[in-house]
Amino acid sequence: MHVTAIIAAGGRGQRFGGAQPKVLVAVGGRPILERSVMALLTHPAIDALIVALPQALIDSPPAYLRSAGAFALGGSGKALRMVAGGGRRQDSVANAFRVTEAHTDIIVIHDAARPFASAELIANTIAAAAESGAALAAVQARDTVKRASPDQGPAGAGRDVTGSSVSGFSRTVAETLDRATIFLAQTPQAFRRDVLRQALEIAERDGLDASDEAALVERAGFPVRLVDGETSNIKITTPADLPIAEAIARSATDRSAKAFALQGVDKRGVSSDNEGFSSWEREGVGGSERESVSSSENEGVSFSEREGFSRAAPARTGRAGTGYDLHRLVAGRRLVLGGVTIPFDRGGLGHSDADVICHAVTDAIFGAACLGDIGRHFPDSDPRWKDASSLDLLARAVALAAEHGFEVGNVDVTVVLEAPKIRDHVDAMRTAVAQAIGIDAARVSIKGKTNEGVDAVGRGEAIAAHAIALIRAIPRIQK
Repeated sequence: MHVTAIIAAGGRGQRFGGAQPKVLVAVGGRPILERSVMALLTHPAIDALIVALPQALIDSPPAYLRSAGAFALGGSGKALRMVAGGGRRQDSVANAFRVTEAHTDIIVIHDAARPFASAELIANTIAAAAESGAALAAVQARDTVKRASPDQGPAGAGRDVTGSSVSGFSRTVAETLDRATIFLAQTPQAFRRDVLRQALEIAERDGLDASDEAALVERAGFPVRLVDGETSNIKITTPADLPIAEAIARSATDRSAKAFALQGVDKRGVSSDNEGFSSWEREGVGGSERESVSSSENEGVSFSEREGFSRAAPARTGRAGTGYDLHRLVAGRRLVLGGVTIPFDRGGLGHSDADVICHAVTDAIFGAACLGDIGRHFPDSDPRWKDASSLDLLARAVALAAEHGFEVGNVDVTVVLEAPKIRDHVDAMRTAVAQAIGIDAARVSIKGKTNEGVDAVGRGEAIAAHAIALIRAIPRIQK
């Protein structure tokens, strides 16, 4: 089955406001759009990705989107394409649909403003659409739902029980709806290609306007199956949503790890990849060997909680890898370390942003997973990596390690430079690196040393970094 995903990011998010499109706003240290792109691009069930964007972003895409495209072509073998969005969401989706391959079986549509859709939710929606023709993620209403009567007057016309004016329109309850029948639509939404094609053709012919593709499919006469959504799969619509999004970003587990956690297990529910690990390594620090549990018992329980560890808990041991990187310091370049720009009169000379911390950690992860080195995956001879964010390259390395069944436990980095002092920037660097990896900052150590005036580093002509990374087999549970 060939699956193509479409990310709708063609609008500016007028309700959000601001000078830039809302999908470029960072949540948890990573842009909303990047999070949504990587959730789909790294999903094992998705074969190709199309992103509908404003033309200005296509003409000058952010570095992480260029890196994502290069990762798709050079790392995962998946196709990634950008197309111009339209005036409405359905226009953006229609533009993207036109460039889908004819042999595509299922098309997944996802809002760029929903950056926290889990791998499990994406997989469930695809499976439901393959079976029924159309499906969408949705959460059942929890609150009592009232249908309001039409507005009955201008602002200020309402009165409270004392007869005083009430600001806003005067609304009354027309009826109370049965919340058992009310579901709040989310994305992803998935459709067989022929079903979506007919719905889009009818919408264009009849001039229909809808807020999502499921509504167009309904109007075309096709049934749409509901898939249990996730309360954490919020849509970031206004600035008021950002504090919630930040909290979700801090607590989110690695989505790609969750996808792999739901695949092949042995009779106890523990992956054979864990052979050779002690019981505490397999089950989590302080945990005992447990019987495998069914998916129904795991409902509402996070992957971390099921597996007996948290992002801040001590890491289980497994494999270790070391990494090293060095760049000459030259005028006219930014000095970027751990994703943080450090004020200095010189910066690292390199094809990307020459971030020695991220490069060393990336190499350490590749080494621990026996996946070669950074030059193999992101060669400096490839123009696609020109000026790429090294944090993005690090995130791609983590995703590749996850594809081979590994997650990162912790990393330790030593930066060797004469100047400037990095002490005041270490916390920001640890946070940025941790977010790129998907672990707590408590598992990232960064420290600086001088080379006591010895060699090019000691003379201040270069900067170097040494890193070690511990990785471990991703725990897997029984379906």
